[in-house]
Amino acid sequence: LLCRNGEKWRSDRLVLNKEVISPLGTRKFLPFLNTVAQDFVDFMHRQVRKNARRSLTVDLYHDLFRFALEASSYALYGERLGLLEENPNPESQKFIVAVETMLQTTLPLLFLPPGVVRWVSPKLWQDHMDAWDAIFAHADKCIQNIYQEFCLGQPRKYSGIMAELLLQEEMSLDSIKANMTEFTAGGVDTTAVPLLFSLFELARNPQVQTSIREEIQAAEKQGFGEISKVLNSLPLLKGAIKETLRLYPVGITVQRYLTQDMVLQNYCVPAGTLCQVGLYVLGRSPEVFSHPERYDPTRWLGKEDNHFKALSFGFGSRQCIGRRLAESEMMLFLMHVLRNFKIDTVSKADLNTVYRFILMPEKPPLLTFRPID
Repeated sequence: LLCRNGEKWRSDRLVLNKEVISPLGTRKFLPFLNTVAQDFVDFMHRQVRKNARRSLTVDLYHDLFRFALEASSYALYGERLGLLEENPNPESQKFIVAVETMLQTTLPLLFLPPGVVRWVSPKLWQDHMDAWDAIFAHADKCIQNIYQEFCLGQPRKYSGIMAELLLQEEMSLDSIKANMTEFTAGGVDTTAVPLLFSLFELARNPQVQTSIREEIQAAEKQGFGEISKVLNSLPLLKGAIKETLRLYPVGITVQRYLTQDMVLQNYCVPAGTLCQVGLYVLGRSPEVFSHPERYDPTRWLGKEDNHFKALSFGFGSRQCIGRRLAESEMMLFLMHVLRNFKIDTVSKADLNTVYRFILMPEKPPLLTFRPID
């Protein structure tokens, strides 16, 4: 989708919408994400048990990276990578290194022509291409495994987004592989970093953390049935994610080209003009949000008009195709973590942020996790 326009874009988008962003499609992969979130909590408990103080103070970024890659890969390909195990297998390690390398080498390639990069920094260019080769090889392997299951006549069950697309045969194999690879590349840092910011804000706002935990406990008393219904019963937790993305948007702008002339305050903006919304500035503007410096998830629950204020995933037909996947990952992760741990932070000072392809903390915060008995 990132490289297509016109009818080619539209046809792929309509097929992907059914499996990735529609309520019915989302409900099918939620159990996969839920399993990985539970496994991450087990991973954290194992780390805590190694500490005699019954707590764990840690820079969690790399662990969140592994969680996001494990969860998204499971939903996309229907296979576990084993990244939350004590000793991941070499093939999984190779894949995660490839994704990390691809992300690290992408930023300079966005601002320098490929010919210049190949001449000035051939190693960077080669590392980038080798990383993509490894990522596509992983997609090829997953496709072969799915075809093998089909050929063996295994009982039909949901096996991830890619298997559904292969069964439907509404997209070419090359399109499926390209889109799945784009999902893999785009769904790691863009989920891990907001989770890190969310944990930090909940740690330095203990009253918000307590309120969300009470909401989760109330939902638990009512009985955990279908996962989608559980998530729909957690509006404050959903508001907390919106609040995190208001203060720390992954992408700092949203761009749209006008399809027709528009008049705004006596200015005529002609069709075809690229218009950008500065999401970071929007989220911290007192003209748009009251007390914008305050982390307050309840601002998304009241009767206040929030139309076109939560734009971190874009809007309309071109909103982020991975929106539901990312939102579900973050909600399930925070739900299970807050049920099991109280979170504190060594420093409650504001985080300095930097732009490295996405908005990131200049230095990841140290967070302390204490099990809830």
